[in-house]
Amino acid sequence: MNLDQQLWQAWKSMDVPEGFRAEIIEGTITLSPTGGVRHFSVNRRLGRALYAHLSGTGYGPAQDGNVIADLKVFIPDVFVAPDDVDEIEHPEGVGVLASGVSMVVETVSPGAEARKRDHVLKRRAYAAAGIPVYVIIDDHDDGGAVTILTSPDRERRAYASSTRIPYGKEAVIPEGPAKGFVIGPEITGERRG
Repeated sequence: MNLDQQLWQAWKSMDVPEGFRAEIIEGTITLSPTGGVRHFSVNRRLGRALYAHLSGTGYGPAQDGNVIADLKVFIPDVFVAPDDVDEIEHPEGVGVLASGVSMVVETVSPGAEARKRDHVLKRRAYAAAGIPVYVIIDDHDDGGAVTILTSPDRERRAYASSTRIPYGKEAVIPEGPAKGFVIGPEITGERRG
């Protein structure tokens, strides 16, 4: 059994403490705490607005579910998937396949580890998984910014396009089922600090 398979088996058998999430990112099982009130509030506003935007499209938002690519596991704060998740259910029933997810969103928690996880590790992981749109909402990026990444290059584990929009302005999703969706002050609040 190789390392990826060992990590997969260990992850499946874990008893994750309440208030934490377990992901497999870059050859490591990572435990991270769930977010605080600000984190939760941004994600809730985002989920509600996405639900309204996607109504009738056959897609919808989901929160804190397992997104699986090969033997890697990610738990985005919010993601967009088909309403009929049976189409993209993982064969073992432990989550959905990354290949069916059109957009993931991470809201960055305070601290250097959280920033590294969302801006570096998950950026590479989501690109390698081929997820078309990755959005980072970051209160801690110079007063707050939304970064929209598109055009994943799976081999390079990188996104070819990156657009950073400061809080207070409108960040618009450029493609996929959520195309035209606006992440603005109604979701993020105004510039911080």
